[in-house]
Amino acid sequence: MPADKEIKSILIIGSGPIVIGQACEFDYSGSQAAKALKNEGYRIILVNSNPATIMTDPEMADATYIEPLTVTFLERIIEKEQPDAVLPTLGGQTALNLSMELSAKGVFKKNNVRLLGASAEAIEVAENRWKFKEAMEEVGIQTLNATYARSFEEGLDAAKNIGYPLMLRPSFILGGGGTSVVEHNTDLNIKLKDAFAASPTQEVLIEESVYGWKEFELEVMRDSDGNGVIVCGIENFDPMGVHTGDSITVAPIQTLSDKEYQAMRDEALLCLDTIGIATGGSNVQFAVNPENGERRIIEMNPRVSRSSALASKATGFPIAKFAALLAVGYNLTELKNDITGSTPASFEPVQDYVVVKIPRFDFPKFPSTDDVLGTSMQSVGEVMSIASTFTESLTKAIRSLEIGKTGIRNIDNRFINLDKHQLQKEIHTPRPRRIFAIFEAIRRNWAIEDIAEFSKIDLWFLREIEKSFSVNPESTPSMILKMFGWTDEDLDNKDSKKDLENNRVYKLVDTCSAEFVSQTPYLYSTNGITNDDTASKQKKVVVIGSGPNRIGQGIEFDYCCVHGVSSLKENGFEAIMINSNPETVSTDYDTADKLYFEPLSWNEVRAVLVREKPDSVIIQLGGQTPLKLAKEISAAGFKIAGSSLEVIDSTEDRYLFQKLCVSQDIKQPLSKIANNENELINSVNEIGFPVLLRPSYVLGGRAMRVVKTKEELENYLDILSSADEDGNPFKSGPLLVDQFLTEAIEVDVDLISDGKEVFIAGILEHLEPAGVHSGDSTAVIPPYSISKSMIKEIQDKSTKLALGLNVKGLLNIQFAIKDNELIILEANPRASRTMPFVAKVTGNQIIKAGTLLMLGYTIEQIKSQTNYLKKSTKKIAIKKAIFPWSRFPAEDTMLGPEMKATGEVLGIGKDFGTALNKAYAAAGVEIGSKQKGVFVTLSDSEKPNFVEVIKKYAELDFSIYATEGTGRFLSKNNIDSILVGRADDESPTSLTIIDDKLISIVINTPTFANEYTDGWKIRRLSHKTGVAVVSSVREAEAFVEAFILQEKVLDDMEAIQNVS
Repeated sequence: MPADKEIKSILIIGSGPIVIGQACEFDYSGSQAAKALKNEGYRIILVNSNPATIMTDPEMADATYIEPLTVTFLERIIEKEQPDAVLPTLGGQTALNLSMELSAKGVFKKNNVRLLGASAEAIEVAENRWKFKEAMEEVGIQTLNATYARSFEEGLDAAKNIGYPLMLRPSFILGGGGTSVVEHNTDLNIKLKDAFAASPTQEVLIEESVYGWKEFELEVMRDSDGNGVIVCGIENFDPMGVHTGDSITVAPIQTLSDKEYQAMRDEALLCLDTIGIATGGSNVQFAVNPENGERRIIEMNPRVSRSSALASKATGFPIAKFAALLAVGYNLTELKNDITGSTPASFEPVQDYVVVKIPRFDFPKFPSTDDVLGTSMQSVGEVMSIASTFTESLTKAIRSLEIGKTGIRNIDNRFINLDKHQLQKEIHTPRPRRIFAIFEAIRRNWAIEDIAEFSKIDLWFLREIEKSFSVNPESTPSMILKMFGWTDEDLDNKDSKKDLENNRVYKLVDTCSAEFVSQTPYLYSTNGITNDDTASKQKKVVVIGSGPNRIGQGIEFDYCCVHGVSSLKENGFEAIMINSNPETVSTDYDTADKLYFEPLSWNEVRAVLVREKPDSVIIQLGGQTPLKLAKEISAAGFKIAGSSLEVIDSTEDRYLFQKLCVSQDIKQPLSKIANNENELINSVNEIGFPVLLRPSYVLGGRAMRVVKTKEELENYLDILSSADEDGNPFKSGPLLVDQFLTEAIEVDVDLISDGKEVFIAGILEHLEPAGVHSGDSTAVIPPYSISKSMIKEIQDKSTKLALGLNVKGLLNIQFAIKDNELIILEANPRASRTMPFVAKVTGNQIIKAGTLLMLGYTIEQIKSQTNYLKKSTKKIAIKKAIFPWSRFPAEDTMLGPEMKATGEVLGIGKDFGTALNKAYAAAGVEIGSKQKGVFVTLSDSEKPNFVEVIKKYAELDFSIYATEGTGRFLSKNNIDSILVGRADDESPTSLTIIDDKLISIVINTPTFANEYTDGWKIRRLSHKTGVAVVSSVREAEAFVEAFILQEKVLDDMEAIQNVS
């Protein structure tokens, strides 16, 4: 059936900021869908709050709104744009839930908007756990014994009837939020409350636990004619009980017989038919009892999911693109597979290789949280590898994680000396490091059956790993060793190492197991004799990607890589991408001219460079990961594009940077370098408390701390020691000791340079005081409170530094302003987290321009030959960070120098107040939705600083609530307040006024200690309930401006195409 041309315009709802459970895979899917539908002639209206996405680039849609993803804002956009249809299945759980709310409110009906892909009724059946259970049982698909609870009391009764252990599954949730396994009665109350809090519909399915069963996922596509295909089968290495997003997964399915697989396949297709998914992609999850093969359906997602992105990259099958086209009326037989160029989409993909996905965690960022894995997702990113066998692919995936491990034979030192009982406990407890404990047990020749019993991991996987440890390298051909997961680091014999490298070949991901010719060079390395692809002799540039998402290095750097690749292609270069992240746009099959899906470790990168012989290698776009390869790339004789190795060293090496700043008359904080504990203590004594401590060569403020006392210094060293497997806090390099600047304003500068001229793209002023990591701060462009003379000084010194360094390409500089004096904090000769934000709101394509500068173009040439640097805007834009606090319930939400944000949102408006109001709304704080109250709890030293701003709140008729000490102080300053008790006192307390929605904002000046104090409880509850928390006068004053202008916010909305 041809596309429905009665539809003229389609609204695509994005997934919002990067959060755990919903990451950049939805930028990949939204971008793919928007491109496909626009090519079909539809007018595309796109709404998303995340500025660091490719999907919000102006060319991706006809009208792009970077606005809060709330019902209020979406309703106004629908009224303004009048779309004919909305596609709700490409923006994750956020888009699905918003679509259901808009439907329930009658917004779609009122504006004659059709839902594409799935009806509201079908979504309700799929997402409502009980309706889903009933629907499955009606058609004979077995589900788990369960009861549906709509109240806390019903939940308690259901638990008694089912018995322990049991599983709690809230309806309409993301990434397993609120789910948990309950082992006994004492856990039930807390976990049941969390489950109800996580469900927007206040509904929880309480079911028998199948912890330890095997878990499988099928990615299914269906069209309006009833045709269905299984795109990919995925098997979890970890058993049920570990969220699939936190589990190692393998494709294709390894341990089912064909009969078992076909039965599961039939049930997956029947599931979609029964639910009523008209068209598009869905993810169906099953549990299988390893003892007897019993199968139960667990859930299905009536949308493109995180696993859809993995399946798409694992097979080369563009799920999101086809889902969009199916939604407008095409069927699977009418759509052509882009990879082969000849087969239809109804041709099920076939894999002649094995894919392994391993999640990436950042638990050290959250030291109050235990790293035991459960049913609520906690990983922040993932890697994918492709190879001929499971063990070879597992080794490549481990190498891709960038955690210092070279493969399955590289045992983690912390396990080698464990006694049997301790090692057994490590294998039994699901943690990110468990796989390495299993390697150690196999190395010790433990019985595979015992390891399987402890871990509940299938015997087949363990026996495959065992082969790697039982093989004799002296008598085994290198080709076989490679298949067993060996790398050259595992070999002592030089000839064997050489054989291993000489047998490296590159194979195509072609969707058809080489049955048809592939048109798309999407490659992976393995062991073999012949290559599926040849290197061209065109003018070519290799771009090294950013690897797995982690806090500090996320979607922003993938955005930069994609823009770099686009710039290369637009200007006549062959663009070659190397990356290991399956969630990203950069690893889409049609982004670069050629894609190598490989670990970003030197061996794999070198092999690609030797094969391709590029004219230059771009390392400025992928964050710290490619920068770490700079010395090897240069030493191997390859040309680094743009800024040289000397530029990198001049900014990363503390002594060289100090020398440069002195020569340029740019002031720095007092600083020292400590190579051992004695030097550290002496440095701190010389500078004086407070000091800022950080390791060398870090991104995202990794392990940075503000230390105010000797006790805090000792605690910091203990934390660093425990994070290193050898217990040496100085192993990765010296510690940097800086004077910590209090009461300072921090500024980010993003610029590009050709070595002779500088183009300053943006100056961003931070709302929070210096000391909060720039990635966690609220940033405003253009600066809103800095004097013109100071801005001129910032511009002059930024230009001076860029030219002094001889930067060619990109540079990010961070300054602090203290007592009207400009002090430089650091400079990074690469893309920054803020560059996508700056590019989006100014309209200047600084990444594309910077890419050409790396290749020798001048700024003058770029201005005359491209439209990259020809825009300007009068709008004010504010970036606000998004944090994963709900996934780490023990963690304090207090911010500091180590970055903890997973994503960001944008507020944009004609003035500061409306922009900040939108930024707050996009971050989950809807100003005006609660009563007009402010709760004030201040430390003694800070009380005098807040008097004037609290008077402003009083003048605006805010009810002022205060703790006893703060209330007495306010009274002395003629400010009336309502006293509230401590958290555990009788009502009203600091917590009940938040729960009862009596306040919109908390003004709290915290102490630097992560304890279960009243402050900790206040901050946690405020985050949970959408109440703003500020800790500085500047933030409190800014909130007032956002509050005053709330009535104007909905009238200040423009498509980004009209902003710049």
